[in-house]
Amino acid sequence: MQKAPFVSLLMPVHNEASFIERSLGAVLAQDYPRDRIEVIVADGLSTDATREIIEALAGQHPNLVLVDNPGKIVSTGLNAALRVARGEIIIRIDGHTVIAPDYCRQGVEALRQTGADNVGGRMNAVSDGSFGRAVALATSSRFGIGNARFHYSDREEEVDTVYLGCWPSEVFQRVGMFDEEMVRNQDDEFNYRLRAAGGKIMLNPRIKSEYYNRATALSLWRQYFQYGYWKVRVLQKHPGQMSARQFVPPLFVMTLFLLCAAAPFFIVGRFLMAAAVTTYSVLSLGASILAARRCDWRLLPLLPIAFTIIHFAYGSGFLLGMARFWNRWRNSGTRASQSNLLRDIASL
Repeated sequence: MQKAPFVSLLMPVHNEASFIERSLGAVLAQDYPRDRIEVIVADGLSTDATREIIEALAGQHPNLVLVDNPGKIVSTGLNAALRVARGEIIIRIDGHTVIAPDYCRQGVEALRQTGADNVGGRMNAVSDGSFGRAVALATSSRFGIGNARFHYSDREEEVDTVYLGCWPSEVFQRVGMFDEEMVRNQDDEFNYRLRAAGGKIMLNPRIKSEYYNRATALSLWRQYFQYGYWKVRVLQKHPGQMSARQFVPPLFVMTLFLLCAAAPFFIVGRFLMAAAVTTYSVLSLGASILAARRCDWRLLPLLPIAFTIIHFAYGSGFLLGMARFWNRWRNSGTRASQSNLLRDIASL
């Protein structure tokens, strides 16, 4: 009988003490053959109890390996884990995600059946608090996040990108590793390179997990601000991947800013400002009603707030990224110096 492929599960983490036992516990409880799996956790020099918890679990699980991630961000953590990974199959796991017991097996099977270069499941967002649940609904809505199909699709299909990822290890020899300049959006950037090299990416609903999303307004703002900010660099590196929808939030934010500046001096500015705000409010309320109807009407007052934070944070971050990287449209380099990288992180 042919052996199951050897699998390396990579998990970059940083200060996840409150969640790491739940997320890592799900990884260690996979129904995949134990002797054909290794778990590599890349710790970004955590300052809480994350490392101690991982080390305690490693004492009970010989297939759990802990490596350092001095870069402290996801892309450097993934690369640190990749350098020591022995698997024929590479699977990425997020520190704030709880994967299903058959996650690894379903990923391997999906690669075998489809011949794809990357497979992944739907990003099923969940949360414990009321605002967090509203965020989960908002990020599962087309109005909230556009046409990113892994947020809401329930069918197997070829897509541009997926949540997390499961790859044959040879993909990284062919395409390269993760771009360490990308504080955010490193998965988008990698998948753009993969598709440009002729790779196929498949969404498979049988690959199941639960992502515990941001549960406060401030943390949600920071997350989507960074998404917008770093999306600029992704587009600069891969201009052929641009689509009109990516520019809607920044154009809307810029339009509102200009109309707000013009409103005190021009009647038409006040009229257009009122029209823009009213139109957005009506669309947001309509999307909120549709989302609350399928889940929980008690979340209706919170959904417009979540939508507004997502759109304005992303749009503002994108505009700042355009200003910060204005002279780098011809610079497709995949790395930044550590000093520049840390400065950019600090500025966010």
